[in-house]
Amino acid sequence: MITAQDIAIPRAQPALHEPRAPAAAAFTERLLLVVLYITVLASSIAFIEPSPHDGLMAVLALACLIAGVRFDRHVALLFLLLLTFNVAGLLSLLNVPGQLQTVQYAATSIYLALAAVLFASLLARNTMTRITAVRSAYVLTATIVALAGTAGYFSLFPHAHDLFTEYDRAVGTFKDPNVFGPFLIWPMLVLVERMLTRSIRLLDLVSLGILIVGLLLSFSRGAWFHFAVSCLIMMTLTLLTAPTDAARMRIMAIGAVGIAVLAAFVVILLSFDSISHMFFERAQLLQPYDVGSGGRFRLQEFALTDLLNFPNGMGPFQFNVVHGMQQHNVYLQAFLVYGWAGAMAYFTLLGATVWMALRAAFVRTPWQPYLFCAFGAFVGEIVEGFVIDTDHWRHFFLLLGMVWGLAAATLRHVRDRPPVLARSR
Repeated sequence: MITAQDIAIPRAQPALHEPRAPAAAAFTERLLLVVLYITVLASSIAFIEPSPHDGLMAVLALACLIAGVRFDRHVALLFLLLLTFNVAGLLSLLNVPGQLQTVQYAATSIYLALAAVLFASLLARNTMTRITAVRSAYVLTATIVALAGTAGYFSLFPHAHDLFTEYDRAVGTFKDPNVFGPFLIWPMLVLVERMLTRSIRLLDLVSLGILIVGLLLSFSRGAWFHFAVSCLIMMTLTLLTAPTDAARMRIMAIGAVGIAVLAAFVVILLSFDSISHMFFERAQLLQPYDVGSGGRFRLQEFALTDLLNFPNGMGPFQFNVVHGMQQHNVYLQAFLVYGWAGAMAYFTLLGATVWMALRAAFVRTPWQPYLFCAFGAFVGEIVEGFVIDTDHWRHFFLLLGMVWGLAAATLRHVRDRPPVLARSR
């Protein structure tokens, strides 16, 4: 005979299993954070192609799938613009059929676009936990690679100079000092922002000092200017959004002291003859490769002519084939490789990213400081794009995804915030 008690037992069973769902979700989130940390940690290994970071991105995508990371609707515009950009790049391959190198170039562009969308979707939810993992891994890997570059520059152990320098400039585990320098900037901003607004920790000071030395020894004029622009933007936004007058005074006081300490630190470094010689040589506004018949500026004149003659783009590497060197300008590169349609998509992408960042920047959230740092570093790379090709920099697409993801999280935060009820009179 079936009693009421017999019926009640199976009805109660799901309740016994309910705790497993949150436990499973917590496990998959921890797994995602571990994979995210390792992936960002490997992002500084860039002297081989494909790099370990590229393989780990596939693992990260799988971890996101397992953890239930969803495509955020606020990221849709980012996806559409990157899609347009890359479709235009694929069409330009019709100009150079049958060349494996150009196909690999287009494949890299598509991969980096997908990575940006993945990072944006990842950071749009559970934002503080995930961006904290990114910060910890990025600061650590940047510090390690800056130490490697410094060790190479000063030949601190056998073969260090051969491994970690190029043309007597620090490169760490990168192939180009002009990429190595900009890679260090976002973690530098994160450390500076924490000192300005919260606390000054000994470990942060040591890490920041190592990163400053690495940036200086890259002897990249673009990276130096990039850091100045990025730091100015981050500090301005931090000052404008400070909650109290006391907080604003702290930011201005520590900022002034920091500038003085940085100047003194650089003067000390310049007391080394090898550094001062290279510094003053690189600090000159015009280098031999900038001017002359085969200089950078002359090549950019040729590029302006070519972008008018090839509205669908020349295809990857073709400007170099024709003229013997690259034009070193990512905006001309957008026209020459991706055609006019791709260039317009790229310019729109940059403008939309700035708009998204500013739209979210003045909303107070726990991740607001990270948005300031990502936006500052991103604008610095926009500026540096006038003197170098940034369209295949991995950390550029990380910053791109970071800005969109943090902005999407902010917009959701505003939408989900409970309305403030009017006070009764």
